Amino acid sequence: MNLQADVCIVGGGPAGTLLGHLLAKNGILTIIIERSTGVNRQFRGEHINGETEAILKEHHLFNKIEELGILKMKKVEYFSGRNIVNSITPGTHEDHVGIHVPQAHLLTAIIQESEGNQNFQLLFNTTVKELIQDEKGFYTGVKAIQNGEEIHISSKVTIGADGRYSTVRKLAKIPTIEMTHGYDVLWAKIPAPAGWEPTTRMVLVNGHQLALFSQTGGLIQIGWNIAEGSFPELRKGSLQPFLEPLIESFPELEESVNNHLRSWKDLVCLKVQSSRSDTWVENGLILIGDAAHTMTPTGAIGINSGMKDAHILAPLLTQAIIEGNVSADQLKLFEMSRKNEVKTQQIMQLKQETSLKEKFAYR
Repeated sequence: MNLQADVCIVGGGPAGTLLGHLLAKNGILTIIIERSTGVNRQFRGEHINGETEAILKEHHLFNKIEELGILKMKKVEYFSGRNIVNSITPGTHEDHVGIHVPQAHLLTAIIQESEGNQNFQLLFNTTVKELIQDEKGFYTGVKAIQNGEEIHISSKVTIGADGRYSTVRKLAKIPTIEMTHGYDVLWAKIPAPAGWEPTTRMVLVNGHQLALFSQTGGLIQIGWNIAEGSFPELRKGSLQPFLEPLIESFPELEESVNNHLRSWKDLVCLKVQSSRSDTWVENGLILIGDAAHTMTPTGAIGINSGMKDAHILAPLLTQAIIEGNVSADQLKLFEMSRKNEVKTQQIMQLKQETSLKEKFAYR
């Protein structure tokens, strides 16, 4: 099967789907390919900040997402044992310090808003296998596998929005610098007890941060920072001693923890790293989000950074396609508009990680 588009986006996560929606609204024929079979897959980065909220409102998407379900955080609290030692509350004219938005709700709302737009097409269960180039070296589309059959998508621009292990980046042979941060994160979800306030709670355990994020649906997402590469050895021991600091700080969670965290298999280990690609653009090709600049979990800014990429890129790419110039020199305008801010955010993450203990000092 051969398909034709102005833009082919590889990756149907928040950044890729938002970009596809915005381009289609601008009259740009766009195809998104996504390897999963739908929007109901497991995500961990689901907290958006005020800037992303404003972007979604600007594009008349926020109310649709809110109808499907969101949860606004009232505060961020830092604990020493059971005692609150530091608290962050909303600023003036703000009503939250972050919003939990299930990515399934986010993606569903954007896709539903795009339905009926003949310029928007989303192909699930489709995996990119090869990038197509012309004789001048411009990227002109992809070869992919959909439901076991090969398809060709010809396009003026190919977008890599396919995450930290980006296939597009690898196929384009774009070098990237990967930086480890000395820790990994174990994730788990448990039901919240009755009366659990929508708050982000942080505890310091043996020099590592333990974070609890309230979520929609009456859930708590828990993230344990552990020493980098330590999980294989850690899981050889008993799980119960590992859970004790959590229960000691939040005894109201004991029943839920005991019922839902019965073995190490109930926890998922995320290898923490950040990355910077040497370039985000080639002739006819662009990387966005984690494909261009992987963030760590610190500050929960990864999803926000990727969606801002889409917001900034959409008008620039629309103009480039209209003018018929999708050279790397032209597309570099996008990279130049975002790269310094992303670099600053990554430096900020490092500073926050090295000064972690200061947040748990009494104020």
